[in-house]
Amino acid sequence: MLEQQQKLVFSSYSELYALIIPKDNILRRIHELIDFSFIYDELSSKYCHDNGRTAESPIRLFKYLLLKVIYNVSDVDVVERSRVDMSFKFFLGMTPEDDVINPSTLTKFRRLRLKDTDLLNLLIGKTVAIAIDKGIIKSKSIIVDATHTKSRSNPLSPLEVLKERAKLLRKMAYSVDDDIKEQLPQKHIGDNLEQELSYCSELID
Repeated sequence: MLEQQQKLVFSSYSELYALIIPKDNILRRIHELIDFSFIYDELSSKYCHDNGRTAESPIRLFKYLLLKVIYNVSDVDVVERSRVDMSFKFFLGMTPEDDVINPSTLTKFRRLRLKDTDLLNLLIGKTVAIAIDKGIIKSKSIIVDATHTKSRSNPLSPLEVLKERAKLLRKMAYSVDDDIKEQLPQKHIGDNLEQELSYCSELID
């Protein structure tokens, strides 16, 4: 059963967030400036609304998956980091003392709620679009916190992230069927972010 809203939980320890997490932290900015209620609209049809146990908040589960994409970590790693990283807990809407989910919950969420379409990419794409509109991410700025990129001295831009993801997707497709090369759209060459987004959308289709 899907609840319509996340419960607002108060804790005497929540003041720690104001002390520990800088105001310019990217996760803090995303959490404070983006209304994730659109997740309910997109996933409403995937849940029962009047029967069964109350489901884990789809917003929180989506945020776990968003963290996986931003920081390029596994299900297990994102859950374990959420146990100790205060910026992760703040972003997930948890109190400092809240326990984390079991990593298997993310697997079930993907399999049961995101199974019939490339919905995760749609939701992440919409989040990125909102973030760009809010000025959290700019076309030539860092898409992730530089302290958490593979190369701290050379953080990836949104364009570079898209190009890398597209490359990995094509490589995976080739491993399944080498003849699929002729069916895929022509690779985008250049540094236009909107054209790269369009190319990636065609590639996913």
